[in-house]
Amino acid sequence: MPLSRRALFAFAVLPLLAACSTAYAPTTHTAPVQLTREAILNAINGARAANGRPPLTYNVQLEQASKRQAHLMAQKGKLSHDLGETLRERVTAAGYQGAVGENVAAGQKTLEQAIEGWLNSPGHRDTLLSTRFVEFGLAVETHPGTRYGTYWAFIAGGPFEAWMQ
Repeated sequence: MPLSRRALFAFAVLPLLAACSTAYAPTTHTAPVQLTREAILNAINGARAANGRPPLTYNVQLEQASKRQAHLMAQKGKLSHDLGETLRERVTAAGYQGAVGENVAAGQKTLEQAIEGWLNSPGHRDTLLSTRFVEFGLAVETHPGTRYGTYWAFIAGGPFEAWMQ
């Protein structure tokens, strides 16, 4: 008996979901217009807590650098870490001097969808869940009519010494 498309899809996706060790199950769906610092902290630190990591604090300098990246991606309609300015150049211009890591995303309609995407990507997951980082900033910019429409930037930061072990 042939399998329906739905059943075939379920059989294809179940192993992928089972391989995912994250216990992150958001209870909210925060659209860009609903973002507050509290909502951002709850979403990021909820994902970290679900994975046994300590919370991060919010840093306005990292937020400023994130805003610049989200703006550049929206302006150019591209998902990229380097659109003429490197991560180091952006955080230095914002006044941040520590070690940094960046996650970008595009097309997700909610913060929780962006976080879910980062958790499902090994490199992005490492940045989001690293215990070497102690603070972060996040920004989103929407630009209807571009390829993705919504652009997310998350920058985590912390002391350089944590990376010299």
